[in-house]
Amino acid sequence: MKLILKLVIGIVAGILIGLMNIDVVTQLFVTIKELFGQFINFVIPFIILFFIAAGVSKLGGESGKMVGTTVGTAYLSTFLAGIFAFFIAVAIVPMLSTEQAPVAEGEGLQPFLAFEIEPLMGVVTALVAAFLFGIGIAKTNSQMLMKVFDEGKDIIDLVIRKIIIPFLPIYIASIFVEIAAEGEVFNTLSVFGVVLLVAITTHWLWLVIQFSVAGALTGQNPFKALKTMLPAYFTGLGTMSSAATIPVTLAQAKKNNVREDVANFGVPLCATIHLSGSVITIVTTAVAVMSVLGDYSVPSFVQMVPVILMLGVIMIAAPGVPGGAIMAALGVLTTQLGFSEAAIGLMIALYMAQDSFGTATNVTGDGAINMIVNKFSKKSSVEQ
Repeated sequence: MKLILKLVIGIVAGILIGLMNIDVVTQLFVTIKELFGQFINFVIPFIILFFIAAGVSKLGGESGKMVGTTVGTAYLSTFLAGIFAFFIAVAIVPMLSTEQAPVAEGEGLQPFLAFEIEPLMGVVTALVAAFLFGIGIAKTNSQMLMKVFDEGKDIIDLVIRKIIIPFLPIYIASIFVEIAAEGEVFNTLSVFGVVLLVAITTHWLWLVIQFSVAGALTGQNPFKALKTMLPAYFTGLGTMSSAATIPVTLAQAKKNNVREDVANFGVPLCATIHLSGSVITIVTTAVAVMSVLGDYSVPSFVQMVPVILMLGVIMIAAPGVPGGAIMAALGVLTTQLGFSEAAIGLMIALYMAQDSFGTATNVTGDGAINMIVNKFSKKSSVEQ
């Protein structure tokens, strides 16, 4: 919550500095935006490579059927959540911005320094390499390579915690300095304020859908099951971390008649791979950013399906820190939707503003996923 407060202060400070429109100061913040944006783009492939490879490599020792059922159910939930969010966003967001002048990216504002930090590999290359090494390590049980990727993951996690996350308020401030200097900041904020409400409402609608499906399959009252998971929701709201909420999620999932062996395996795994709330927010805010910025048009369903499919995979790489999901998703947004640094900055600001709600939705939905996995695992044990 301290980070959210710092981001709000950054936004307000950026707006005030931008409205003053002092050329030298504005150029300084544009320079910060350019350089830090380049650094984020450089780190993205490493996030994907090390986090996915390290995560996949750990699945080798588990039951193949249990892993397949849990991962498949979690991925399907994440993908369908993205589709659901897309249809709601395209129905509502364009109406919010029809009377607003689109925010064009400033071509007249140039940084003091301009150079490109070229990533060592592309996003897709990093993704393929991550699965290649992750599956290879799981099959060969190579302790040396597992240690390499685990330590690489720790290093990137340290970079995110100690450099990227602490510097985000200044980066977001620099984005709003530029927008305010161009005179479009209040139009942008008025649209995005409603977008956040749309995202949070979509979270709750999706939770009702998840537990309705789980209740229909298991014969339990879906609203009673959702009520049982509320402690996990409010814990996720406070911690902004799926990992930190695991003990509460685990206890509440067992109260929904999930077998202990299923819950003990499924809840920690879902905390890593099931991020339906995060995908809802990313899809909703992506549509909003593309509607507001002048260089984009509202994406079509055909355009967004591959993006959502990729987001479902990329979420496996999401670091377990506040804002980790959006950091992992930036590669997809830049490569498949062509997001610029200004668009990325707005995405980060919007995402971080509701990160706690997205996390709360993720961990609460884990309860529904485990109810479904428990049902199928019972069938499997009867058949055996």
